[in-house]
Amino acid sequence: MLTQAIQDYLKAIYKLSEHSEGGNGDTKVGAVTTNDLARELKVAPASVTNMLKRLSEMHLASYTSYKGVTLSEAGSKAALEIIRHHRLLELYLKEALGYSWDKVHDEAETLEHHISEEFEDRIAAMLGDPSYDPHGDPIPSKNGTVPPTSTTPLAALETGMNAVVSRVSDANPEFLRYCASVGIVPRAEVQIIAKTPSSQTLTLRIGTSDHVVGSVVAEQVFIENSKSPHS
Repeated sequence: MLTQAIQDYLKAIYKLSEHSEGGNGDTKVGAVTTNDLARELKVAPASVTNMLKRLSEMHLASYTSYKGVTLSEAGSKAALEIIRHHRLLELYLKEALGYSWDKVHDEAETLEHHISEEFEDRIAAMLGDPSYDPHGDPIPSKNGTVPPTSTTPLAALETGMNAVVSRVSDANPEFLRYCASVGIVPRAEVQIIAKTPSSQTLTLRIGTSDHVVGSVVAEQVFIENSKSPHS
């Protein structure tokens, strides 16, 4: 049984290291630096170094000083399992218990380390074996495969283009509350009415309402099925 601290490190390494190849759902995992992990986990770099050496000894990761860390196959499998727990719990909290999407992350962070495999299977079945959490992030399957997800930010759209919101960054509850208040949620259809580079703002049409959003929204909201109005 892996400790909570080890699970947190494996999850953080996985999430920091993944990036999309061509937006088709494939992932490529690169090395993560000690400083990146220290910032993500809010711990001292020296503590990170000690843990990475421990993960290497357990054959969960490969760590080389000044070159960063990558997960082994066993480490990736363990990371995906805890990510599955987390995202299933987020959806369960929202759908079954009525939590708003800005509150599920912190609850899931606590609960993810303590649920049994039976509980995981039961909530997955109750939710219909979902592929995505409330924010649009992919839920790894039981066998460790990850559903495709877009890494194309809203900022990539040009004036007049339409798209469907795929996912919204869940790093900040206040950001999630703002997005929900203007209708920027997964599966929402948006159109770029205007783009103002000088002020780094976008004017979005969502339903019948127009909203001006800044660069933070434009970079932390991801879209799919983008197209011009005449395509």
